[in-house]
Amino acid sequence: MRMSLSRGTEGQQASFPVSPYRMFEDFLNDWALRSAGRRESWTPPVDILEKDGDLILRVEVPGVNEKEIELKLDGRVLTIRGERKPEFQENGHNYHQIESFYGTFSRSFTLPDTVDSKHIKAGYKNGVLTITIPQKPEVKARSIAVSGG
Repeated sequence: MRMSLSRGTEGQQASFPVSPYRMFEDFLNDWALRSAGRRESWTPPVDILEKDGDLILRVEVPGVNEKEIELKLDGRVLTIRGERKPEFQENGHNYHQIESFYGTFSRSFTLPDTVDSKHIKAGYKNGVLTITIPQKPEVKARSIAVSGG
Protein backbone atom coordinates (compact mmCIF):
# COMPACT_ATOMS: atom_id res chain seq x y z
CA MET A 1 0.00 0.00 0.00
CA ARG A 2 1.37 3.40 -0.95
CA MET A 3 0.12 6.83 -0.08
CA SER A 4 0.79 10.08 -1.90
CA LEU A 5 1.62 13.31 -0.17
CA SER A 6 1.54 16.65 -1.94
CA ARG A 7 4.64 18.69 -1.18
CA GLY A 8 3.33 21.94 -2.62
CA THR A 9 6.39 22.70 -4.78
CA GLU A 10 5.78 22.47 -8.51
CA GLY A 11 3.18 19.77 -8.01
CA GLN A 12 5.71 17.17 -6.89
CA GLN A 13 4.39 14.23 -4.93
CA ALA A 14 6.26 11.88 -2.66
CA SER A 15 5.20 8.30 -2.01
CA PHE A 16 5.86 6.37 1.17
CA PRO A 17 4.69 3.00 2.41
CA VAL A 18 1.90 2.85 4.99
CA SER A 19 2.30 0.30 7.74
CA PRO A 20 -0.37 -2.42 7.84
CA TYR A 21 -0.37 -1.88 11.62
CA ARG A 22 -1.29 1.79 11.28
CA MET A 23 -4.83 1.33 12.62
CA PHE A 24 -3.47 -0.51 15.66
CA GLU A 25 -0.84 2.20 16.24
CA ASP A 26 -3.48 4.92 15.91
CA PHE A 27 -5.72 3.11 18.38
CA LEU A 28 -2.94 2.85 20.95
CA ASN A 29 -1.91 6.46 20.47
CA ASP A 30 -5.50 7.71 20.73
CA TRP A 31 -6.17 5.45 23.71
CA ALA A 32 -3.14 6.85 25.53
CA LEU A 33 -4.43 10.39 25.01
CA ARG A 34 -7.98 9.49 26.09
CA SER A 35 -6.82 7.71 29.20
CA ALA A 36 -3.98 10.02 30.24
CA GLY A 37 -6.12 11.78 32.88
CA ARG A 38 -7.17 8.50 34.49
CA ARG A 39 -3.91 8.20 36.41
CA GLU A 40 -4.40 11.20 38.68
CA SER A 41 -7.29 9.87 40.76
CA TRP A 42 -9.80 7.06 40.77
CA THR A 43 -12.77 5.88 42.76
CA PRO A 44 -12.69 2.36 44.16
CA PRO A 45 -16.05 0.55 44.24
CA VAL A 46 -17.69 0.08 47.64
CA ASP A 47 -20.34 -2.43 48.69
CA ILE A 48 -22.37 -1.58 51.80
CA LEU A 49 -24.34 -4.29 53.55
CA GLU A 50 -25.82 -5.08 56.93
CA LYS A 51 -24.86 -8.27 58.69
CA ASP A 52 -25.84 -9.28 62.23
CA GLY A 53 -26.91 -5.71 62.91
CA ASP A 54 -23.53 -4.25 61.86
CA LEU A 55 -22.88 -2.11 58.80
CA ILE A 56 -20.15 -3.56 56.58
CA LEU A 57 -18.28 -1.56 53.93
CA ARG A 58 -16.22 -3.57 51.44
CA VAL A 59 -13.86 -1.39 49.45
CA GLU A 60 -12.10 -2.92 46.43
CA VAL A 61 -8.54 -1.60 46.41
CA PRO A 62 -6.38 -4.23 44.70
CA GLY A 63 -2.75 -3.30 44.39
CA VAL A 64 -2.91 -0.87 47.29
CA ASN A 65 -0.63 -1.51 50.24
CA GLU A 66 -2.63 -1.43 53.48
CA LYS A 67 -0.09 1.06 54.84
CA GLU A 68 -1.19 3.46 52.09
CA ILE A 69 -4.82 3.45 53.33
CA GLU A 70 -6.03 6.07 55.78
CA LEU A 71 -9.35 5.89 57.64
CA LYS A 72 -10.59 9.00 59.39
CA LEU A 73 -13.79 9.56 61.36
CA ASP A 74 -14.76 13.22 61.74
CA GLY A 75 -18.05 13.46 63.57
CA ARG A 76 -20.30 11.11 61.60
CA VAL A 77 -18.28 11.28 58.36
CA LEU A 78 -16.02 8.31 57.63
CA THR A 79 -13.38 9.06 54.99
CA ILE A 80 -11.23 6.47 53.25
CA ARG A 81 -8.13 7.78 51.48
CA GLY A 82 -5.24 6.07 49.80
CA GLU A 83 -3.08 5.72 46.77
CA ARG A 84 -2.38 3.02 44.25
CA LYS A 85 1.07 3.51 42.82
CA PRO A 86 1.77 2.29 39.31
CA GLU A 87 4.26 -0.55 39.07
CA PHE A 88 5.36 0.57 35.62
CA GLN A 89 7.25 3.48 37.15
CA GLU A 90 9.31 1.15 39.33
CA ASN A 91 10.15 -1.89 37.24
CA GLY A 92 11.33 -0.24 34.03
CA HIS A 93 9.15 -2.35 31.71
CA ASN A 94 7.80 -0.94 28.47
CA TYR A 95 4.02 -1.14 28.63
CA HIS A 96 1.98 -0.98 25.43
CA GLN A 97 -1.38 -0.51 27.11
CA ILE A 98 -2.47 0.33 30.64
CA GLU A 99 -6.13 0.11 31.58
CA SER A 100 -5.80 0.06 35.36
CA PHE A 101 -6.44 3.16 37.42
CA TYR A 102 -3.68 4.66 39.52
CA GLY A 103 -3.24 7.62 41.80
CA THR A 104 -4.98 8.88 44.89
CA PHE A 105 -8.53 8.09 45.92
CA SER A 106 -10.94 9.36 48.55
CA ARG A 107 -14.43 8.21 49.53
CA SER A 108 -16.56 9.70 52.32
CA PHE A 109 -19.68 8.29 53.94
CA THR A 110 -22.02 9.93 56.43
CA LEU A 111 -22.81 7.36 59.10
CA PRO A 112 -26.20 7.21 60.82
CA ASP A 113 -26.60 8.31 64.44
CA THR A 114 -27.18 4.69 65.41
CA VAL A 115 -23.57 3.51 64.96
CA ASP A 116 -21.14 2.81 67.78
CA SER A 117 -18.21 4.81 66.40
CA LYS A 118 -15.85 3.77 69.21
CA HIS A 119 -15.84 0.15 68.03
CA ILE A 120 -15.28 0.49 64.28
CA LYS A 121 -12.83 -2.12 62.96
CA ALA A 122 -11.02 -2.42 59.65
CA GLY A 123 -9.26 -5.35 58.01
CA TYR A 124 -7.48 -5.81 54.69
CA LYS A 125 -7.23 -9.07 52.76
CA ASN A 126 -6.75 -9.94 49.09
CA GLY A 127 -7.20 -6.35 47.91
CA VAL A 128 -10.44 -5.79 49.83
CA LEU A 129 -10.69 -3.38 52.75
CA THR A 130 -13.51 -4.46 55.07
CA ILE A 131 -14.79 -1.93 57.57
CA THR A 132 -17.16 -3.21 60.27
CA ILE A 133 -19.30 -0.53 61.89
CA PRO A 134 -21.32 -1.85 64.83
CA GLN A 135 -24.69 -0.43 65.78
CA LYS A 136 -25.34 0.75 69.32
CA PRO A 137 -26.77 -2.14 71.37
CA GLU A 138 -30.06 -0.34 72.00
CA VAL A 139 -30.63 -0.03 68.24
CA LYS A 140 -30.11 -3.70 67.31
CA ALA A 141 -33.21 -5.73 66.74
CA ARG A 142 -34.11 -8.09 69.53
CA SER A 143 -36.64 -10.85 69.96
CA ILE A 144 -39.58 -10.35 72.30
CA ALA A 145 -41.15 -13.40 73.87
CA VAL A 146 -44.92 -13.66 73.74
CA SER A 147 -46.49 -15.08 76.86
CA GLY A 148 -49.93 -16.63 77.19
CA GLY A 149 -52.26 -15.17 79.43
